[in-house]
Amino acid sequence: MSTPSAEPVPLPAKRRVAQLAMLAFAVAIVMLAYANVGLALDNQIPSGMLTYGLGLGGLMLAAYLVLAKFAPWADPLILPLVTLVNGIGLVVIYRLEASGMPGASATNQLLWTAVGVVMFSVTLIVLRDHRALQRLTYTMGALGLALLISPLLPFIGKEINGARIWIGVGGFTLQPAEFTKLALVIFFAGYLVAKRDVLALAGRRLLFIDLPRARDLGPVLITWGLSLGVLILQKDLGSSLLIFGTFIAMLYIATQRTSWVLIGILLFVGGAVVAGLLFSHVQDRFIVYLNPEDPALFDKVGGSAQLMEGLFAMGAGGMLGTGLGQGHPYEIPLAFSDFIFPAAGEELGLTGLMALLMVYALLVERGLRTSIAAREPFSKLLAGGLSFILAWQIFIIVGGVTNLIPLTGLVTPFMSQGGSALLANWILIALLVRMSDTARKPPPQAIQDEGMTQVFQR
Repeated sequence: MSTPSAEPVPLPAKRRVAQLAMLAFAVAIVMLAYANVGLALDNQIPSGMLTYGLGLGGLMLAAYLVLAKFAPWADPLILPLVTLVNGIGLVVIYRLEASGMPGASATNQLLWTAVGVVMFSVTLIVLRDHRALQRLTYTMGALGLALLISPLLPFIGKEINGARIWIGVGGFTLQPAEFTKLALVIFFAGYLVAKRDVLALAGRRLLFIDLPRARDLGPVLITWGLSLGVLILQKDLGSSLLIFGTFIAMLYIATQRTSWVLIGILLFVGGAVVAGLLFSHVQDRFIVYLNPEDPALFDKVGGSAQLMEGLFAMGAGGMLGTGLGQGHPYEIPLAFSDFIFPAAGEELGLTGLMALLMVYALLVERGLRTSIAAREPFSKLLAGGLSFILAWQIFIIVGGVTNLIPLTGLVTPFMSQGGSALLANWILIALLVRMSDTARKPPPQAIQDEGMTQVFQR
């Protein structure tokens, strides 16, 4: 009488066919947008449309094949959604390049997309079990801290556009904060899994809130000090807000205590106010935020001209937009980078921007669904943290360009031109895909041989 064995679960072929169809649909939308730009500008299909179409389609097919092989049970919507926003970003950059905007290059962005897909594939192939990252909790914390302070080092640290957030060797520059966020989310997830019971203990009750014990405030105060250091020394409000906000959100996910969120908000607002009073570059950001229409600020170097041009562009777009290739987004400084969202808004209109935000919302929702479906605490925290950092970054950049909050210097994920952010975000997506595959994979089905069946029947 032999022992029962486990029958391997067959690959979900129908789901992968549906994913491939959605992927082809996303590429088709991007190609139609390319054609629209060419017809609007020159009354003919762009000569490089076939190159861009085959390039983007080939890259996404390669990503699909790797995903189907190494993560067959992963959420089928994640890759098509990323393909769509990445492709729309390529179209907007191509449109700006065709108008002669200095610095805009769709070819370079397509090359960075290729490198991003390679990083996505390598992550899926090498990282077969994301739970191995939990053993690297403090290593990731040290790596994140090293990357965060690297722009402050002599010789390699570079200051560009008033912010010291770059490192450069020769002609190659990199923004390490984009990779810092991944390392720190892994560290936060591992740390909070180990300490969540202690952090969830209640101290005194104030009104309707159970405050944490004073001895447990150490991690929050350390992260607060770290984020303020980034804000003050690197003049990088975006990364400061991103790091601290992500830690507080993950702390809430781990402990379910609203008091941590309130304490985090009070600490960050208090720190920002003090930094604004003591440091001129922080103060200037808030002055521009409060009075963007002031003519003196509009004409000032580093003033409100970029913000106001973006607001003018979105206003000119109205509900339906001027149409791809028929607006003037090239009048916005850095329209291919920090301000690609209002540049797209002029020609796609409010309707197009809402559609883009819905695509991002779906992407975040799939990540949060993965967090809910995960079977162990580390996976839940890591998937939740990665999903939140994506949503938080979108809120910060969209809030900044619409003057809902002060400008921060962050870029729109997958759309803005640049290598550092694109590579980091493709790795983020690979981690979500890996966790989604683990969470959705059904357990092996035990089977019984003929002898065992006869025994049970007797």
